[in-house]
Amino acid sequence: MLTWIDRLPLSMFVIIALTLGLAPFLPEPHISEKLKLLSAGDLVRPIEIFDLLLHGLPWVLLMVKLARRGSTR
Repeated sequence: MLTWIDRLPLSMFVIIALTLGLAPFLPEPHISEKLKLLSAGDLVRPIEIFDLLLHGLPWVLLMVKLARRGSTR
């Protein structure tokens, strides 16, 4: 099921995580802003939850790629 992750190069996951995962870069990356809201318990609006999922997904995929890469070696 996750063979498509194995077929894609690691560099692609890194680039996507650094661009979409951190965008917009100024004044603060969205992912860090949303994680602060989540830890404070203020992440309640649906658009903010969607934003967290959108900017967090590249990081999750990168972690899955690294985990699968590490487990096959």
